Amino acid sequence: MPRLLLLSVLFGVFGAPVRAQQPEQVLQRLFTEERMQAEWFEPALLAQVPIAQIEAIVRELRRQYGSWVAVRGRGLEYEVELERAWVPTRMVLGAQGRISGLLFQPPYPKATTLEGWLEAFRALPGRVALLVRRDDQDLLVLRAEEPLAVGSAFKVAVLAALAREVASGRRRWEELVPIASAHKSLPSGILQDWPEGAPLTLYSLAALMIAQSDNTATDHLLALLGRQPVERLANRNRPFLNTREAFALKNPANRSWLERFRRSDETGKRAILRELAQRPLPDETLFSSGPVALDVEWFFSARELAALLDEVAELPMMGINPGPARRADWAAVAFKGGSEPGVLNLSARLLRADGRRFTVIATWNDERLLDEVRFLGLYSGLLRFLAALP
Repeated sequence: MPRLLLLSVLFGVFGAPVRAQQPEQVLQRLFTEERMQAEWFEPALLAQVPIAQIEAIVRELRRQYGSWVAVRGRGLEYEVELERAWVPTRMVLGAQGRISGLLFQPPYPKATTLEGWLEAFRALPGRVALLVRRDDQDLLVLRAEEPLAVGSAFKVAVLAALAREVASGRRRWEELVPIASAHKSLPSGILQDWPEGAPLTLYSLAALMIAQSDNTATDHLLALLGRQPVERLANRNRPFLNTREAFALKNPANRSWLERFRRSDETGKRAILRELAQRPLPDETLFSSGPVALDVEWFFSARELAALLDEVAELPMMGINPGPARRADWAAVAFKGGSEPGVLNLSARLLRADGRRFTVIATWNDERLLDEVRFLGLYSGLLRFLAALP
C-alpha cells in the first residue's frame, strides 16, 4: 500500500465545507476512470500532491479490494464500496465542484455478522487476541486469556495505579512534578524536549501519557508511584519496566545487559535495571527495520486490559484521543493503543447513545512487520459495525 494511504494523510486543508454538487458522482469518477484529469482537483491540492500519486493510491485500492460498487454518506464523510471492502473517505468539494480535500482511511471488510468479524481477525498471521463485550456479555472471544505484548497500552495500568492513589487521598491531580532528565525517554510524546525543572501537574502528565502516549510523562509517573502499585495490577510484569529501561535493554550497545536480564531472576533483573539508568538509549532509527527484542515488553491478556479499562474509562483523559472510533457514533469513548514493530494493540470502551456499553480489545504480535493499515481497518470497521448493532 502506498505510504500516503498508510498514514491516512490529508490532501489539502479542510476548512468550512462548501455545498458539494453530486459528490457521489465525483467519487465514482475517481474509482472508475482510468486516467484522472487535473481539472477535477483544485490547483492548491495538486500543488501539494501530484495527480500521479492520487492515481497510484486509487489503483492500489482497486487492486486489493476490487472494482467500484457504490458509495454512501453525505457532507464530508463517505464510504466507498468496492467488491471486497468499504473505504472510509473524507472529501471536500470547492465552489466549482473540484476536489479541494481528500482523505482515504484504512479499508475494512464487508463482514455482516459477528462471526464474519471474528474470522477476519483470525485470518491475520502470527498471534491475535480479540475480546468484544457488550455490557457484561462476551460477543467475540479469540485467545482472550493469552498474554501478549501490548506496547503502550500498558499505560492504562499506570493510570489505574495513579487514580487509586488520588482516590485514597495520598495524591492530588493538582500536585506538581518537575521534569527531570533522569526520567526523560524517547518519543512518542513531547516532554523529552522540555527543560529540566518544568512543572507539570499529575493531571497533565496523565493526560499526555494517555492522549499522546508520551513516554517521558509515563516514566515520571512511574518514578513517583514506584513499581509496586503498578505491579499489583500487572503481576506477570515484574519488574515493571518504564519506557526508558525498555529502550535501553533493546539498545544493541547494551547487549550484554539484555542477555544478563534474560537469564536473571526477579531480584537480579531489578539490580540490572538500576545499572541501566546510566546506560545510553538507542537511536530512534533502530525500530525502523523490524521487531527488536520482543521479549522486552509489557504483557497483558485481552481480558486483563478490559478490566483495567473498566477501572479508568470514566477518567476525562481517557476520552481526549478517541483513536479509531468516530465520535459521532458514540456517546463516550475511552481509548488507548500501543505499538512497536511486531506489536499492535487497540483497546477501547465505548458507550452508545442507547446506554449499551461495548469493550473492544484487539492485540496482534508477530516476529515480522505488521500490516498496520489492515489491522486498523479491521478494528475501525468492527467499531462501526458495533455502533449499528441492534
